[in-house]
Amino acid sequence: MKFKALIGTSVLAMAVATPAHAQSGGSSSDPYGEIVVTAQRQSERLQDVPIAVSAFSSEALEAQQIKTPSDLQLTLPNVTFTKTNFTSASFTIRGIGDLCVGTTCDSATAIHLNGDPLFSTRLFETEFFDLERIEVLRGPQGTLFGRNATSGVVNVITAKPKLDTFEASAEGEYGNYNSIKGKGMVNIPLGDTAAIRVAGIYLNRDGYTKNLYLGNRIDDRDLYSVRGSLRWEPTPDTTIDLMASYFHEKDNRARIQKQLCQRDPTGILGCLNNRLDNSPFNGNATFTAALTSKEFLATQGIPTAFALGSLYGPDVYANTTIPSDPRTVNTAFTPQYFTSELTLQGEIQHNFGPVSLQISGQYQRVKLDSMQDYNSNIGNRALYAGGLATLQAGAGGAFDGVLPGFSDYLAPVAAAIIPNGPTGQLCTSMADDTGFGSYGGNKFCNDQSLQFDRSNQYNSSWSVESILSSDLDGPFNFLLGGIFAKYHLTENSYYVNAFPIDYLSGVLGAFNSYANGLPPSFLATPFYRNNTDDLKIKSYGIFGETYFEFNDRVKLTLGLRYNHDEKDVIARTSLASFLTPFGQTGTAFDSPFVVTYDADPGTAGNQLFQTRSVSFNKLTGRAVLDFKITPDNLVYASYSRGYKSGGINPPLSPIFSVPESFKPEQVDAFEIGSKNTFANGALQLNVTGFYYKYKDLQLSRIVARTSVNDNVDANIYGVEVEGIVRPDPDWMINLGFSYLKTKVAGDSFFSNPRDFGGGRADAVIIKDITNAANCAVAPGTAGNAAGSNAFVNFVNSQINAGAVPGLAAGAGLQPTTAFPADGGIASTGAFSVCAALQAYASAAGTNFDPAGIQVFSAGIPVNIKGNALPQAPNVKFSVGAQHTVHLGGDMTLVPRFDLSYTGDSYGNIFNGNVNKIKGYAQVNAQLQLNGADDKWFIKGFIQNLFNANSVTGLYVTDQSSGNYTNIFTLEPRRYGIAAGVKF
Repeated sequence: MKFKALIGTSVLAMAVATPAHAQSGGSSSDPYGEIVVTAQRQSERLQDVPIAVSAFSSEALEAQQIKTPSDLQLTLPNVTFTKTNFTSASFTIRGIGDLCVGTTCDSATAIHLNGDPLFSTRLFETEFFDLERIEVLRGPQGTLFGRNATSGVVNVITAKPKLDTFEASAEGEYGNYNSIKGKGMVNIPLGDTAAIRVAGIYLNRDGYTKNLYLGNRIDDRDLYSVRGSLRWEPTPDTTIDLMASYFHEKDNRARIQKQLCQRDPTGILGCLNNRLDNSPFNGNATFTAALTSKEFLATQGIPTAFALGSLYGPDVYANTTIPSDPRTVNTAFTPQYFTSELTLQGEIQHNFGPVSLQISGQYQRVKLDSMQDYNSNIGNRALYAGGLATLQAGAGGAFDGVLPGFSDYLAPVAAAIIPNGPTGQLCTSMADDTGFGSYGGNKFCNDQSLQFDRSNQYNSSWSVESILSSDLDGPFNFLLGGIFAKYHLTENSYYVNAFPIDYLSGVLGAFNSYANGLPPSFLATPFYRNNTDDLKIKSYGIFGETYFEFNDRVKLTLGLRYNHDEKDVIARTSLASFLTPFGQTGTAFDSPFVVTYDADPGTAGNQLFQTRSVSFNKLTGRAVLDFKITPDNLVYASYSRGYKSGGINPPLSPIFSVPESFKPEQVDAFEIGSKNTFANGALQLNVTGFYYKYKDLQLSRIVARTSVNDNVDANIYGVEVEGIVRPDPDWMINLGFSYLKTKVAGDSFFSNPRDFGGGRADAVIIKDITNAANCAVAPGTAGNAAGSNAFVNFVNSQINAGAVPGLAAGAGLQPTTAFPADGGIASTGAFSVCAALQAYASAAGTNFDPAGIQVFSAGIPVNIKGNALPQAPNVKFSVGAQHTVHLGGDMTLVPRFDLSYTGDSYGNIFNGNVNKIKGYAQVNAQLQLNGADDKWFIKGFIQNLFNANSVTGLYVTDQSSGNYTNIFTLEPRRYGIAAGVKF
C-alpha cells in the first residue's frame, strides 16, 4: 500500500470533524464536511491521526461565529486565550501558555501561517477572512513544527488560488456599536496552469467602553487587511505558491479593560490581598507620590514646601470612585493604538515519484505603538497646589536671597511643565527616544495631571524550511527536514509617563545641579523607560521521522529533532537616573553627567547599555504506536518531548538581585487516546488522556517596575472528550468536555508581589520612600513580631533625627501600623528606607541590637509547591447544535445555537481568592437563510447573548505603581445582520 494515504495518521486528531459519509469540504448549510489537514506536512483525513488536534474549515468558523482567536477558546477543550499587559496575548493549551514576559521570551504556542513559523506576529488582531482552515494542535510538537511548541501549534491556512474556475464573493455586515464590516474575494485563473486570488477585510466600529470624563467612547476598531496569492503549476508534479499580506490598524483600542483594587488605606501597598473591588488604589504607594512627598524631600534637605503631598495625608485618588460597569471608565487620556504587519511567503513543491521535496520561506515586518491611561482614573490636582505655587515662586526669584541665582535653575522647570502658572495646564512628557520629554519641548498639556504608558515595537524576521518526504511501497517511509530562522528587533520600549515624574525630575534635578555647582539640569529620563534597543535571535532545527507499518492496522512513528537558539540583546532601564543640562542636544544620554548612570552594574565601568548573549541546544522528539481496531476505530499511545528556549532578564532600576537569565523549558508528555466513528457516521467520539512532566516552566513576576522571569517544575494531567452526533443529515450536534489538573512540583520559593510579608504576622512590610519599592523585615526568632516592629520604629527614629548618613533630619516617619483585618495581610507595615534598615540589620554595636533581624529586599519568599498554574481552568465544556430546514427552490434555513462554559482558574501563580478568575459561560446564536447552491445568504446573529463581562486574564502591576490589577475580558454582547453573495 502506498504510504501517502497513511502518513498523516501519526500526527493529529480531530475535534470538529464529519462522519465518513459526509462530502469533502462543506457548505454554509453543512459546514462540517470532512476536513483534510497538512499538520503532518502532507494531506490527511483528520480522524485517522492519533494526536489531539482541532480543525475548523472556513464554513465551520462562520457557523460557530469564530471570528477572532479569542472566539477559538470557547469551543476548544483545554484551551484559553487572553490579552496580556504589554500589547501581546497568551494562547494557553493544557495549562501551558505565555507566562514569561519580556522581549527574549518565546511563545509556548507556536503560531504558523501556512506552515511557516511566525515570531511576534499581529496575525490574531485581525478578524479571520478567506481561510481554508485553522488547525490547533494540542500538546508539545517535538519533531515537525518550528520553534518552541511546548503547548502546541496554531496553524492558520489561507485559501489558495483555484486554477480551473473564476470565483468571487462579497459579504457585508452591520451590527451594534455602529459596526460595519466588509469582506471580499476574487479568484482569477491565468490560463490552465496559474491563478491569482485577492481577498480583504475592513472593519470599523465604535468603542465598547464609555469614558464618562470626556464623554466619548474608547476601545473602537478601525482596521483593514488585504492578501494576494499566486499559484503556478508549471508541470503536473510541481506547484509554486506565493503570498503577500498586509494588516493595518489605527484607532483608540484599549489594551486593558479595567483596573481593580481592594484599597489599602495605609498607602504602604496601594491595594490589599484579599479580593478585587471597584475601588481606586492608594496613590501614596506610588513612585511619584514617594519622591514628591514632604517626607522624602526632607531627607534630601529640600524645603518641604516643594512637596506635592504627604505619604500620611490624603492621596490624589482618595475621594474618587470607580464605575462598577467594566465598560465605563473615567480618563483624561484617550487610548491610541497603531499596528501594521507585512508578510511575504513562498513555497515550491515537487514530486519526484518515490520522494517529494517542499521548500518554503517567509519574511515578516511588524510595527506596533500603543498608549493608554496608566492609572485609569482622574486624580485630585488640588493637592499639588502648594508645591506648584512654590515652584512658580522660586522660578520668579523667591529663594534667590538665600540661594543666589537659584531662579535660573527653577525657571526652566516651571516654563516646561507649568507654562501658564500653577493654576494653568500641567504638561507631561511624551514618550520619546531623546529622553528629554517636556524639557525638550515634547509634551502633552492638560487641565489634569496625566499619567499614561506607551508600548512600541519594530521587528522583522525571516525563515526558510525544507522537507523531503518519501512515498515508498512497503512498510517503511521517512521524512527529513531542516529550518533556519532569524529575528531582529530594532526597538521595543515600555514607557510610563506622569506629570509628577516631570515635576520630580525638574525639582530634584534643580537642587542637585545647584548644590554641586553644575549648570541648570533636570534628571533624565523624565519618564520610566524599559528599552530593548536591539535583539537578534538566530534559530535552526534539523528533524526527521520514520514510519514503520507492521501491517495495515499497526504503525510505529519515531521522530527526532535537534534545536539550536541564539539570543543577543542590548537593553537598559532609566527613570530620573542622571543629570542632563537644559538645552542639551542630541539625546539625554549625550549629557556630560551620564557617567553617574550605569545600565549594567554587573560589568566593570560605566555602561550605557546592558549587553547579554545566551544560546541553547536541545534534542526533542516523539514516539507513537497506533492500532486500528477497525477502519473506524483507532487507539494510540504516544510520548513526546517539547522544548522552549530560555532568555535574558531585562535591566532593573533600582537594582535588585535576580537571575540574569532564565532556563529553557522542557516537557515530557505521555498521551493515550481513542478515535471512533459509530453507526455509519451518526456518532463520532474521541477521547484523549495526557500526563506532563514539566521542567523549568518559565514564570514572570514584577521586581522594581520590571518583569523578570524564573523557572519552576510542574505536573499536569487531564482528559479531553469530543463528540459529534448526527441522528440524520439535517441535524448536527457537537460536544466537548475537558478536565485539567495542574500544580507546581517540588519546593519553589518566590515572593508574592501582593504580600511582601509572605503571610507572616511577625514581619513588617516597608514602603521605601526613596524609590517606592517594597522590602520586608522579619525577626531571626520566628514569632517575634514585637522585635521586628521595634527594629523598624527604631530605624525610623534615627532617620527622623538625621542620624542616618546621607539622609537629612525631619522626615517625620511614623511607627508601624496594622493593615485592615479583611485585607489578607498578616504583617504590619511602615514607610521607611530599605537601605537604612539593611545597614542597621548588618551593623554591630548600634543602639539597637540587630541580632537575627533580616531585611528581604525582594520580599519574604513563600513556597508555591502545589499551586495551580495560571490560566488553567479545571473544567471546560461546550455544546453546539444546528438544524437544516429545506425550503422551496433549494433554499435552506439553518438556526444554530452554541453554549460554552469555562471553569474557575487563577490569574497568578500565587493563587488565592484575590487571583481567582471566576468561571463563565457564553451563548451565541444565529439564523441563516441560504440560497440555492449557497450562492447567497442572509443571517442574523448574536454573540454573548447575556452580555457577560467575563474576565479571561489578570495582571498585577508593580508595588511602585500601587499593586492594582489589570483585567482583560471577552467582548460584550454583539448582534447584527449580514448578507453575502458568491459568483
